[in-house]
Amino acid sequence: MSMTTPPGWYADQGVPGTERWWDGNAWTAHTRPLGGTAPVAGPYQQPYRQPPTVPPGPAGGRGGGRARGLAVAGVGVLVAAAIVVGVTLLGDDGTTTVPRSAPTTTTGEPAPGPTAGTGESPTAEPSADPDVLVDQLNGITLPIPDDWEKSDSLVDRAVTMTTVADRECPGETNRYCRYGRVMSATATQTDADSPEALAKEDIQDASDALYDEDTIGNTPYGNVTSHTVVKSEAVSVTGRTGYLVRWKVTTGKGQGGYVQSLAFPSAIGAGSLVVVRFAFDAGPEGPPVSGMDTITKGIRTIGDSTGGVGSSIGPS
Repeated sequence: MSMTTPPGWYADQGVPGTERWWDGNAWTAHTRPLGGTAPVAGPYQQPYRQPPTVPPGPAGGRGGGRARGLAVAGVGVLVAAAIVVGVTLLGDDGTTTVPRSAPTTTTGEPAPGPTAGTGESPTAEPSADPDVLVDQLNGITLPIPDDWEKSDSLVDRAVTMTTVADRECPGETNRYCRYGRVMSATATQTDADSPEALAKEDIQDASDALYDEDTIGNTPYGNVTSHTVVKSEAVSVTGRTGYLVRWKVTTGKGQGGYVQSLAFPSAIGAGSLVVVRFAFDAGPEGPPVSGMDTITKGIRTIGDSTGGVGSSIGPS
């Protein structure tokens, strides 16, 4: 009887000099230098705390990506490519480049990890509950609302979900934008020493990345022209004190949207800060803004059946 390799950092054979996080069932997008103490710079990530024992690594695994410099972090991997008639690409901003009907082939995904002691690939177990998005590295789950779905692409080394529905981007032809996007990742390259400081620092970058100019200079919403602070308050997330900042952004094209940066200590390890970015398009077809609060309240530690609190713990 074989035993599945436990979660941990293992050498990535597809990218020499790199280790990739194996979550016990599949490779994730999280990478770091081989033998290093910090993951490769992804969005919002703070210095990595070395986990306990790291067993001998599984063979195999690939990685790839492209980087974009942000004030908080360099943009990490965007694992999706489509080649036949054209290219379909889910970007930082949740947009999709057409032709939409072109057949797609996913590339750059990590290869399956082996089963310990056999050299064989393990049989992947069901990817958990379809109603929750799992951020394995930070030990949390986020509820997936009705008419939303997990993204097949890993954006900025973040776990991501989007609305199922999309439409042609208001500022670009032949590009399609999702009405709602949420992504969770560990924070890095920031001097913020508290959830409040991080949320207030990250909101501008979130607004730029989700509604302004994308990584290749496209402006699917015609740039952000102004913003209004809708909410700025402390909240409790998974029993820990966090902080959120929410903006209503006005864009050059379309009806704009709502952007939120939610920061709180990770549920595992030494409590590195986590940022969850939200982008909900405004207008009748966009998700209700109250959905941001619903998702926040539903954030849980992995295995916790009670869930996070997500309620205000102080004056706005």
